[in-house]
Amino acid sequence: MGNKQTIFTDEIIILLSFFFSLHARYHELAPHLVPMDYTNEPDCKLPLALIVNMPELKENPFRNRIVESFSEDGMGNLSFNEFVDMFSVLSEMAPRELKAIYAFKIYDYNVDNYLCKEDLKKTLNKLTKEELTPEEVDLVCDKTIEEADLDGDNKLSYSDFENMITRAPDFLSTFHIRI
Repeated sequence: MGNKQTIFTDEIIILLSFFFSLHARYHELAPHLVPMDYTNEPDCKLPLALIVNMPELKENPFRNRIVESFSEDGMGNLSFNEFVDMFSVLSEMAPRELKAIYAFKIYDYNVDNYLCKEDLKKTLNKLTKEELTPEEVDLVCDKTIEEADLDGDNKLSYSDFENMITRAPDFLSTFHIRI
């Protein structure tokens, strides 16, 4: 038994701080549901309604889709691990590739691994707060598919989507929330 020192790097300290602040937020959302000790209740999940009303998400037009995309049950109920995943992907430090994967999932409303015209309509209406006419929405969606659909199947695969967002460099830099 000597004087063994543990040295924490700045990165480890930042990660631990992030983790503990997320746990505090998760617990704060429902102290009566979230145990401080997970020994007896390892499968605790918070319902969508609590999570989408967090100040960090409350004003986001995609808040339900964001939470549902990280929810293993697809209904928006999040375990602590899923909650951590959500905030990790939506952090400013997450890799571009990971953000692209989840952006695609969020916009894929019918969950068929493609962005069809209906998915694009829903996305555009949320982005514009439904201020465009149906004709304008159709025109924008048709143009988007026309320009981004590389294989001509009239829908966007993940590859098509990824190619499209590389031409919009600010897209993923705005794809974040702060806790």
